[in-house]
Amino acid sequence: MTHHHYHHHPILLTMAATMALAFAARPIDAGGWCRTSAPRPCSMSSSSLPSSHRSILAVRGGSIRPSSDSRYTDRQRNDGDDDDAEQEEESRDDDDDDATKNLQHQRRQTLRTLQTEYQKVLKYQTEQQLLYQLRSTYLSEILASRGLGGVLASGSGSGSGNGSSGKDAISLGSWPTLTSVATKEGEKPPERCDWDCALATEEDPKSCLYSFDAEPNTKVISPRGTTQYISLTALNRLRRTDPTKVEPMWHSRYSILHSWFSDHSEYSLLQHVGIKGFLVSSVLLDGMNGMVLKSLLILSILTVFVALMPVLEYIVGRILVSAPFWSQWTTWGRVVRAGFPLKLLLGQLVWKGVASGFGKLEGRVRDYVVDLECEILEESVPLTVGVDEDDHAEGIDVEEEEFSDDVEGEDDVEFSDEENVEDGDDDDDEDLSENDDD
Repeated sequence: MTHHHYHHHPILLTMAATMALAFAARPIDAGGWCRTSAPRPCSMSSSSLPSSHRSILAVRGGSIRPSSDSRYTDRQRNDGDDDDAEQEEESRDDDDDDATKNLQHQRRQTLRTLQTEYQKVLKYQTEQQLLYQLRSTYLSEILASRGLGGVLASGSGSGSGNGSSGKDAISLGSWPTLTSVATKEGEKPPERCDWDCALATEEDPKSCLYSFDAEPNTKVISPRGTTQYISLTALNRLRRTDPTKVEPMWHSRYSILHSWFSDHSEYSLLQHVGIKGFLVSSVLLDGMNGMVLKSLLILSILTVFVALMPVLEYIVGRILVSAPFWSQWTTWGRVVRAGFPLKLLLGQLVWKGVASGFGKLEGRVRDYVVDLECEILEESVPLTVGVDEDDHAEGIDVEEEEFSDDVEGEDDVEFSDEENVEDGDDDDDEDLSENDDD
């Protein structure tokens, strides 16, 4: 029982061994335990004792001196620490490389994301630009179809007339449309050309593209080198009323409006009209797309209204105080006491009526001005066909007649002078003979 208790207490054994070592009398050569005359710390290998014994020695105040084995172990430990440091540095370098790679990867991912977003924004802007262009084209077509905007066609002239729209119309602040820029497949754009002007007479009638034959004693015009004549008056009136039908008269081969009625063309007919034609064509009809004519018409109406104001005031005053007017109070009194919506509706009806009347008046005035322009063109445009030889022959005949008249006059004057001289000589001889007789 005691043995079993002793066996289960290794601490007691350790204490006994320690006391035995402490009171040893002589050194032991083999174990490294020694006893000297002077007390000194024992030296033993730390590897020869278990960890529990080393802890007890440290508690009791003993010291352990390292041996060569312990130095080798420390060197190995130091080498291991160096290896650990190198491994740590390598691991740190690997971590830095991984961090750099991760940063580069993040940058590439960010760059790809930015490029993707930029492509999306660019695609959106392109789609919006195309949408705006499509809307602008649609709006220009609608405005042109309603006559609210001119059309700057390829090869169109400066006279559109009455704000009309079409392939060849042009006005201030106009824009192109699909009709103006479209060219049918296989067709060439109209070319500029010069003109020939001739006089249609009963002896030499001229055919007309707008009618069967031109009226006698009227001027007809055609592209130079052709005989496809049209009356100058009919051409100008057609240009003012519906310019889209001008060039199809010649199968759209010639740019008639731009060549003959443009201020920037060397073949323009308007360069022969003078100051009167300039005021009628360029100012009244083409000025600000017809706004000059409208403004002058409105100003004229206001002037007449102001001039007749006293008479109108007298008439209105007499009507307001007349018995028949107030006898109809039950009729127009309802309108006076009606609500604002009804008054607004009546005002709109009155405004539409006034606008319609003004439009009809403007149309009549414009037709009169167009007829005046046609008369000016008839008077001012020179003849180029069938006039050179006739005028030259007539000029020669006139010169010969004038020369013959001058010659006959000179002969008569010389003959009369000779007779007068002969008569004077005879008179002198008679006088001398009479004197001699005396």
